[in-house]
Amino acid sequence: MLLSENIGIANMLARPPVIESDGLQQVVFQAMGTQCEILFDAPSGSSARRFRDQAVGWVERFEANCSRYRPDSTVSRLNAAAGREWVALDPDTDGLFSLCDWFNWTTKRVFDPSVLPLARLWDYKHAHPTVPEPDAIERARSLVGWRKVQRRKGAAFLPTKGMAVDLGGIGKEYAVDRVMEMALNAGLQNVLVNFGHDLRVHGEPPEGGPWRIGLENPTDPSVCWTGIGVQDRAVCSSGDYLRNFTIDGKTYGHIVDPRTGYPVCNGSRSVSVIAPTCTEAGILSTSVFIMGMEEGLPFLDNYYQAEGCIWHENSVFQTRRFDKYVL
Repeated sequence: MLLSENIGIANMLARPPVIESDGLQQVVFQAMGTQCEILFDAPSGSSARRFRDQAVGWVERFEANCSRYRPDSTVSRLNAAAGREWVALDPDTDGLFSLCDWFNWTTKRVFDPSVLPLARLWDYKHAHPTVPEPDAIERARSLVGWRKVQRRKGAAFLPTKGMAVDLGGIGKEYAVDRVMEMALNAGLQNVLVNFGHDLRVHGEPPEGGPWRIGLENPTDPSVCWTGIGVQDRAVCSSGDYLRNFTIDGKTYGHIVDPRTGYPVCNGSRSVSVIAPTCTEAGILSTSVFIMGMEEGLPFLDNYYQAEGCIWHENSVFQTRRFDKYVL
């Protein structure tokens, strides 16, 4: 009993502080390989701390279950068991897999969390990245396909050895939505949840009006090429201008097209999407980036309640109603 109490005290002391920031409470912490920020308006210090503990604790548990970089996570155990056995899924991971089913179908198989065998080949983080041989790409591509992942309630099975799942394309965005749900259920007002620039807002900032969000210029990420104003919406951007490598004068980005097995090379520089949820905005921005301007812009234009823009080569193309958000 005493040991459990000491562990609880240690965890509580390790929580990030709740600080005042321009009239709102702010919590900043590291998780999922990025900086996470939550701004909110709580009626009291005690309610702010309760929400802080709930949100940060959930994110920690979620990362422990869903990160492929943790050998004991649900995702790592699933990948290690490929071709051998079914693996039980916790409720959050099971729900996330159901979302993957939906978005894989909605995006015509462009969003595919089983793309990890290809992503490992095109490892831009490697000290000496190389262009894989075509036969290696084809072998990896044969292991890719979300439709191959077998599902039953509370469990999943990867039927072929070498198959592997990476939830990096949906996990952070899903976490933003869950934390926003916690904030709204706690009765908090005027909330911004920003995990590594994938964000969702509710209410309004202290100065009133919409939340003002800058969109990075892919040719110079230190500046924004425009700003948008949003309320009760999520905003995500995807691009390959920060994570890539160059060999023999050709640049290879980190976003791999599961249909071809190669990094995206269609003239897209970045895609930004505004949608009701962060999960939608994140998956749509990456999927449209992979599709390219000709396929992606009509797809996004027809997606219910989503708007966005594509920086294609040296021009920006927008959906029909994107202008209403531009400041």
